[in-house]
Amino acid sequence: MAITSANQLELLQTAEAVAREKMIDPNLVVEAMEESLARAAKSRYGAEMDIRVAIDRKTGRATFTRVRTVVADDELENYQAEFTVEQAKQYMDNPEVGQEFSEEVPPVEMGRIAAQSAKQVILQKVREAERDRQYEEFKDRAGTIINGLVKREEYGNVIVDVGAGEAILRRNEKIGRESYRPNDRIRVYIKDVRREQRGPQIFLSRTAPEFMAELFKMEVPEIYDGIIEIKAVARDPGSRAKIAVISYDGSIDPVGACVGMRGSRVQAVVNELQGEKIDIIPWNEDQPTFLVNALQPAEVSKVVLDEEAGKIEVVVPEEQLSLAIGRRGQNVRLASQLTGLDIDIMTEEQESARRQAEFELRTKLFMDTLDLDEFFAQLLVSEGFTNLEEVAYVEVDELLVIDGVDEATAGELQARARDVLEAQNKAALDAARALGVDDTLIEFEGLTPQMIEALAKDDVKTLEDFATCADWELAGGWTTVDGVRTKDDGTLEPFDMSLEEAQHLIMTARVLLGWVDPAELEVAEVEEEDIDGAEDEEAEA
Repeated sequence: MAITSANQLELLQTAEAVAREKMIDPNLVVEAMEESLARAAKSRYGAEMDIRVAIDRKTGRATFTRVRTVVADDELENYQAEFTVEQAKQYMDNPEVGQEFSEEVPPVEMGRIAAQSAKQVILQKVREAERDRQYEEFKDRAGTIINGLVKREEYGNVIVDVGAGEAILRRNEKIGRESYRPNDRIRVYIKDVRREQRGPQIFLSRTAPEFMAELFKMEVPEIYDGIIEIKAVARDPGSRAKIAVISYDGSIDPVGACVGMRGSRVQAVVNELQGEKIDIIPWNEDQPTFLVNALQPAEVSKVVLDEEAGKIEVVVPEEQLSLAIGRRGQNVRLASQLTGLDIDIMTEEQESARRQAEFELRTKLFMDTLDLDEFFAQLLVSEGFTNLEEVAYVEVDELLVIDGVDEATAGELQARARDVLEAQNKAALDAARALGVDDTLIEFEGLTPQMIEALAKDDVKTLEDFATCADWELAGGWTTVDGVRTKDDGTLEPFDMSLEEAQHLIMTARVLLGWVDPAELEVAEVEEEDIDGAEDEEAEA
């Protein structure tokens, strides 16, 4: 096929037809044609030549040009596409390195193989352009809901036609045992869009908590307008869900707005989610209050929050226990996801028994160590004293509020407590030394003798050993393996050491050993404070 004998306008018409069909820029198709013609020309004139083709966008005329680049004498490698300054003088006036010289060459006759190759180049370019267009179209739509048409099912995964391409709804992203037939209409959440080698991959979901949030945004105008905000969502897909909402307009009830007239709004979401039961909960900044709301429909008697550990204890009446926990722990699990807290639920009887056991344990501690009678020891515990350190080093005034305690009695109590603590410290240090603990660890500030003994039993006997520890090895932590959270016990965890305290002690040890530059440590601490301050400002905003 000779390009000269072909209807030149046919090139442009073909380009426009392909571009229209694939919904891409006609210029991209024309550029693909130019590249395919250039490749065909190289096979005719020589692969070493730099042959370029330009198709006139109005007339369709293809111009074939040979290009040669001026290079330095010592850089000349390709005689067909390059020439030296001296060689270029016969073609150009005052040639300089880097300049290009172009001359038109006759159009080529495209044989069957060349035409097939050209077709492959054009198809490849069109496919790439189509993929780019799909990615550009969908990358900004991640996090939104889209309607699609089911095309087929492959190994439990549903392939969905989303208009400009195909998307995949994986088996684990379907609600329960949903099944679809070809041409079923489906509403899905675009979870992720990735650019991959074989084209953009669009991943869909119907189980994501965000899917429910987006459905409510579609059904509740107040959420769409920003008057009501969805603060948290927790789902057990196809079974039950909890959604926390807050209203920024005092005259609008957030729960009522989401439920709608006779439950019309929430029912529309429930129908879409295959009958998933939805608890709509008012959000509250106060975590215990929010948790009480989150555990609905169960009634809560008392909440005890441990902010450091991120745990919360909830006390409920005996008859409310099964309701609070829910079937297979569903209610408490969803409440935990919603609040981001580990929740321990106990009955009033269990809490009372535990408190009594703690009371008796502390009473016995004071009786045994301070040589007190039971009544006096119980008085100390009732006033909130939990250990010997508190008795030994508290202000005397705090002991004087106890009935029957005068200054002399208070002084005697503190003296006894200090003597016991000194004896315990000496025994712990003797035990640590017997285990081979080095003086560098004993003299390190921040560790009590009991801590040093515990470290020695864990084979941490020098300051170098201590400096190589990880924070979680000292303070404990959690590890998630295959989706299961397991507890890692820390050596110093029984002494209520936090991760932050462990990090500080380890870094201090490393500075003392010269492993870390104190200046770098100060810079890191300042940066961390700046980050924390910025996060606090965002939270306030």
